[in-house]
Amino acid sequence: MMKHFGTLRSPREVIFGSGQRKALGLVAKRLGQRALVVTDNRLAADPDFHTMMADLEYNGLAVRIESGTLPEVPVETAVCAAEAALDHAPDIVIAVGGGSCLDMAKCVALLLTHGGRPQDYYGELKVPGPILPLIAIPTTAGTGSEVTPVAVLSDSERTLKVGISSPYLIPTVAICDPELTLTCPSALTAIAGADALTHAIEAFTATHRTVTPGLTQERVFIGKNALSDQFALTAISLLWQGLENVCTAGDNLAARAQVMQGATFAGLAFGVAGTAAAHAIQYPVGALTQTAHGAGVACLMPWVMQWNRSVIGAELEQMAATMGLSDGAAVIPAIAALFARIGIPPTLATLGLDEERLDWVAEQTCGIERLIQNNPRPLDRSDIRKLLDAAFSGDAGLLQQDNKDKK
Repeated sequence: MMKHFGTLRSPREVIFGSGQRKALGLVAKRLGQRALVVTDNRLAADPDFHTMMADLEYNGLAVRIESGTLPEVPVETAVCAAEAALDHAPDIVIAVGGGSCLDMAKCVALLLTHGGRPQDYYGELKVPGPILPLIAIPTTAGTGSEVTPVAVLSDSERTLKVGISSPYLIPTVAICDPELTLTCPSALTAIAGADALTHAIEAFTATHRTVTPGLTQERVFIGKNALSDQFALTAISLLWQGLENVCTAGDNLAARAQVMQGATFAGLAFGVAGTAAAHAIQYPVGALTQTAHGAGVACLMPWVMQWNRSVIGAELEQMAATMGLSDGAAVIPAIAALFARIGIPPTLATLGLDEERLDWVAEQTCGIERLIQNNPRPLDRSDIRKLLDAAFSGDAGLLQQDNKDKK
């Protein structure tokens, strides 16, 4: 029975709590002796980062720092970083930073282990075996990359961002210290947290796939299941409670902890259940608008939920209960209002999309079959265009009428 079927894929160890970054040296020395630390230029100058590096050296590790991570991880930068690290011969990779730093570290660890080019591994289940041990230490609360099987890269030869998805990319250890997010600016905190909430919602409302013995081995993302649901619902609760607080009072450590834990739980949920239409549409929208991924998926999420409303009634009721709302009908307006209060653009027009490109976005979205097929309610090209029209204009009536027609 579906309610008794589930899959959990996670790091060997997840360490969560304020001050737990100080465990890094003890954790790392169990896994290797020569560490390649992947971060970015800003974090490489941070006092907390320097303290962590000193802790590694105190515990006997030889440390090489790669601080060249760029936003969205251009493919060529991962190749250069891997090549530059060869003479250090690392036997462990440590990522410190936001989602881009974590994704960069995954890709570098992959290339150092198996060689080739990132392009050799695009898609699902192309990684041939385990990669170097990887410790992930996030400094933002959003992507959940510290626990997921995904690395997202930018390829200049392609219009859209590309992903490498394999359980072998899941970090060996995740150290999640909310104190590291205290200096994260309010705008970035909002975008990252909204991304995390979108991950949780899409995982919780993903399609039900037919359960077969091969399902978990043939797919990285298997759709909604009993185990991912528990993480998704908990993530929704934590993010609903903490996100607005942390955007208005960045020094609120309790709220920072709620949001970081929510982001990690959302990663555990979507890392097996997958995401769906909001993410599929965001890829072409992001390519055109050059806006932050989290802002795009969160802008789209209420509109996608409205499209799915006729088939996610039970999930909306469960969300309402965990969010303290009166009933399922209150959930979509509440999510939209939260996003508006923390500064997420409410429509694709305010996000900066040109109305003349809606057809192109619809066409490109159709090609992202893995995500479209994970949506709980089917979407063909005309459906996607209708959803885009609603999300662009801000006219929910376009989708409300459609829900009535399709019932």
